[in-house]
Amino acid sequence: MVDLDTGRIIHVGDGKGKEALEGFWKRVRRNKVKIEIVTSDLSAAFIASVMENAPAAVHVYDKFHVAKLVNEAVDAVRRNVYAQEADLEKRKIIKGSRWLLLTKDKDIFDDEKKKRLDNILETNTPLFHAYYLREDLDQIWMQDSKEEAERQLAYWCERAWETKLKPFIKVANTLIARRTGILAWYDAPVTNAMLEGINNKIKVMKRRVYGYRDDEYFTLLLLGLHDKTNAIRG
Repeated sequence: MVDLDTGRIIHVGDGKGKEALEGFWKRVRRNKVKIEIVTSDLSAAFIASVMENAPAAVHVYDKFHVAKLVNEAVDAVRRNVYAQEADLEKRKIIKGSRWLLLTKDKDIFDDEKKKRLDNILETNTPLFHAYYLREDLDQIWMQDSKEEAERQLAYWCERAWETKLKPFIKVANTLIARRTGILAWYDAPVTNAMLEGINNKIKVMKRRVYGYRDDEYFTLLLLGLHDKTNAIRG
């Protein structure tokens, strides 16, 4: 758990379930802290925990985790198309195309990469639909109002359902079910970017010493990563 204002780690839990946050919520209640904004991934356990312990908080579902779901759907479609394609030439074009389909940095494409991507999209209808659904996902967070964003989200999901592609039907169902938290970005435009940056620092720390055997010592190191004091005492 990270303080969005200061970037300090304020709680380290063990596991990915609700029980990993129990110690944090006890401290929040004991210190009568009012939490106004929370951002998290789409974990059902974390969503339920926030709803139970901070029901009045604006809970924003991290847009980069939403994008990750869509990226995984694109890759699933790619693998399915490759497995079902009988034409050897088309299989050759699709093979190893994951980076072409998922990268957002199109400016680094040379003519050969652009031509290959065009060939993939022109000759594979499922990948064509998957690719442009991914490209259009950002429109959900680029509207002038929350109401317009809700219409854009519904429109995106309708297009996903119409493709009949199972990975995208699953994603669309998830987005509709989680739309309240996705659209909460318009109430509080925050993401998990700060936390992801801290996670990268933690990975570097662990690699330097080949891991930590003492969990309590490791927790203290994390709590002191940005500041020597905890944001919530007790």
